[in-house]
Amino acid sequence: MNVRRLIPAAALAGAAALAAPALTACSGTSSAGAADGRLAVTASFYPMQFLAEQIGGDRVQVTSLTKPGVEPHDLEITPKQTAQLGESDVVLYLKGLQPAVDEAVAQAGVKNTVDAATLTKLDAHGAGGHDHEGAHGEEAGHSEEAGHSEGDGHSHGEAGGDPHVWLDPAKYAEIAKGVGAALEKADPGHAADYRKNTDELVGKLTALDTEFKDGLKNTATRTFITTHAAFGYLAERYGLDQEGISGADPESEPSPARMKELQERARKENVTTVFFETLASDKTAKSLAADTGLKTDVLDPLEGITGKSQGADYFEVMRSNLKNLQKALGAK
Repeated sequence: MNVRRLIPAAALAGAAALAAPALTACSGTSSAGAADGRLAVTASFYPMQFLAEQIGGDRVQVTSLTKPGVEPHDLEITPKQTAQLGESDVVLYLKGLQPAVDEAVAQAGVKNTVDAATLTKLDAHGAGGHDHEGAHGEEAGHSEEAGHSEGDGHSHGEAGGDPHVWLDPAKYAEIAKGVGAALEKADPGHAADYRKNTDELVGKLTALDTEFKDGLKNTATRTFITTHAAFGYLAERYGLDQEGISGADPESEPSPARMKELQERARKENVTTVFFETLASDKTAKSLAADTGLKTDVLDPLEGITGKSQGADYFEVMRSNLKNLQKALGAK
């Protein structure tokens, strides 16, 4: 039975408003903020950093707690970073993704924080549940399979909410609106700039959502196998079926029974490709592919950008993901 964590509509509607009023307190604090007068923003990892940079523009100085190439789930916070948190004007993070960050934010006693998980609805993906909105599956002709995610034995966030919301452009746009509202409250003198940048970013994300919908409308199969079960929201949005090899932890080893199950699933669903990510080992993907005669390719969960990434920013990597999915699923 599928379990969802539903955030009440009232809480969603006022999420930015709830988080943001406290941010105004920092405007009168001389010890906080960048030396050049810009808003000092600390982001927990790349998707939060990208939002801050796109919406803040030259009005903000953005620092990320997660360096490029570091697996965000494994991040450990240094005392220096904890001190930096306390000196920030705004902290953007996603509760439930990085336990070390959650703990550091709590320890630092930072008032000016925006938890992206409160700006959209988190669902529970995995544990063999069917996590689709009926319309997506019906459009795809696979109402029983769309958004299905196997093999995720790791709970995320509160009540098992899957935190990988940025991989759904529509949900990422909701978060962008909340972040924009928070920056407006923190720096009301430049509110018009933040509003303009937010509108532009939301427009680009809406266009990306349309590209995915159109690009994945007609495919030979709806099933994809991945080492990192991070694509539950993406699968749900576009009527696909995610099969995670070993759950949300990309480094954990799957059981022999799980590997056998995936081999059978691949044959049944005409799966052509096993996906791996850039920040983790491709050993498991190659092992499964060798046993089943499948190809391997990259599906990037976009938790960080490195020299190995198939693109320089969120939009470029997402479009690479789309091309790789189209190829693997036999898009027509």
